Amino acid sequence: MCTGRPGWLTMSLRLGQYKKKLHQIYLPLMDVLDIDTSRQIVRVEPLVTMGQLSATLLSQGWTLPVVPELDDLTVGGLINGTGVETSSHIYGLFQHICVSYELILSDGSVVTCTKDNEPDLFYSVPWAHGTLGFLLSAEIRIIPAKKFVHLQYTPTYTLDDFIKKFTYESTRKDPHQFVEALAFGPDRSVLMVADMTDQPDPKKINKIGHYYKPWFYKHVETFLRKGPSEEYIPLQDYFHRHTRSLFWQLQYIIPFGNNQLFRYFLGWLMPPKVSLLKLTQGETIRKLYEEHQFIQDLMIPLNSLKEAIGVLHDTVKIYPIWLCPFLLHADPGMVHPQQDSGQMYVDVGLYGEPQVMGYQAARDTRKMEAYCRKTGGFQMLYADSYMTKDEFCEMFDHQLYDKMREQLNCKSAFPHVYDKVGRKTLL
Repeated sequence: MCTGRPGWLTMSLRLGQYKKKLHQIYLPLMDVLDIDTSRQIVRVEPLVTMGQLSATLLSQGWTLPVVPELDDLTVGGLINGTGVETSSHIYGLFQHICVSYELILSDGSVVTCTKDNEPDLFYSVPWAHGTLGFLLSAEIRIIPAKKFVHLQYTPTYTLDDFIKKFTYESTRKDPHQFVEALAFGPDRSVLMVADMTDQPDPKKINKIGHYYKPWFYKHVETFLRKGPSEEYIPLQDYFHRHTRSLFWQLQYIIPFGNNQLFRYFLGWLMPPKVSLLKLTQGETIRKLYEEHQFIQDLMIPLNSLKEAIGVLHDTVKIYPIWLCPFLLHADPGMVHPQQDSGQMYVDVGLYGEPQVMGYQAARDTRKMEAYCRKTGGFQMLYADSYMTKDEFCEMFDHQLYDKMREQLNCKSAFPHVYDKVGRKTLL
């Protein structure tokens, strides 16, 4: 079995061909069910989107501790897969702010699991891609919100200087609430730190969410020339700062999209829905995109970042690179650090056309996957994975997952997670 949601509706570029060979169950669960401010918990159904949820919470003065960037990302996708944002160096991944999951299992029974009640199931759900049961609802932590973020930009011009400053901001004992960086070249990066505030400087407010504003990554790039700076951005605009340009993927779809005249007259149309692009693209366009675009999030230990930037430059040479630190908790499940305590990792987001000569999608993606495994890192599974099943099991800890699959009689009811995400699947 699998959910009946069409593959083109998801944010993943993968079309989910496995759905054609499985029995599809339609679960139109898309409501915010309850906001409990006394417990600081919101209860939502799996098809609630980040745009929907953040707008609902902010209207009442609350927000999620971790708000993954793009508007159309769903709670179910972020739980069954994963999600990361610029506050993750404090709170961890999206799964780490979840309190409980309500699931319907293969035998039709409904169970609610927490870390104290059914902990094995609770820790097995993230990254399992719905192969243990269907998610019906989730309880997620919320925190008080403020109206603005005070955002500070620090350009760096050598890799060593960037690594030093990025590592300090990611691991300091009194951290800023938000940390991220954009690397525009091996020696040219902009580090950004931010904190929520209700007292902005009126002269430094920048409402970057307006449709006629420059794309955020282009705005950030200007600080390589201008030098260090600061500004105040409305919180909702900050949470979804990369949405209008789909990070920087829109430059390949609409090359003139950041032109001042286009933004002024037609910027309100942006961005096109990823689901619409997937629904209307032909097979030839899909194959061209697959062969000439590298869309991956590689999650590696922070102490490997300097080496990783060099490896990525030699293998794919894609810029900008999105860099987002996150604390990986030493919880049971498919993804955890190799050590017994939490460890700081960094999400390395690569979205674009490789500029190296002779790029080959399968070969070079496998190189990156092998590098991830070597460093004790992980590959986000929304993107194409070219690993064999043995390599996949080496990257992700299947011990608890396999135990729950056996205990819940999942093998005859749901495919293995590899069968849903692997390009070498035998399904």
